[in-house]
Amino acid sequence: MSQLFTRQSSILAAVSFLSLMVIAGSVNAQSLQVKQWAASCSACHGTDGYSEGGMASLAGQTKAELIQKMNEYKSGKRVASIMHQLSKGYTDEQIEQISAYFASLPVEKAAPKKTK
Repeated sequence: MSQLFTRQSSILAAVSFLSLMVIAGSVNAQSLQVKQWAASCSACHGTDGYSEGGMASLAGQTKAELIQKMNEYKSGKRVASIMHQLSKGYTDEQIEQISAYFASLPVEKAAPKKTK
């Protein structure tokens, strides 16, 4: 009886571990997808949303503010040279995820680490 319990516990542990690995892989793939979408913003708004001038930095703005701006571009309420066209290429869910990514970044880019 105890061998059966031990075997069932081992199987349950293995299944749980595999389930966690699948979930972690899915989250990682989703994170990479969001970063890929956000990378398309870098041509104008700088790497990781840190502008070098000319355009607003996206990094550190609030998620709600970024979503509102994108929806305003999408609807035509906010005028721009290209954003009104680009914004129409994203679903509401994609805009939410991209906005969350930029909102999660600090307002100022971290200083590069010194190497020895």
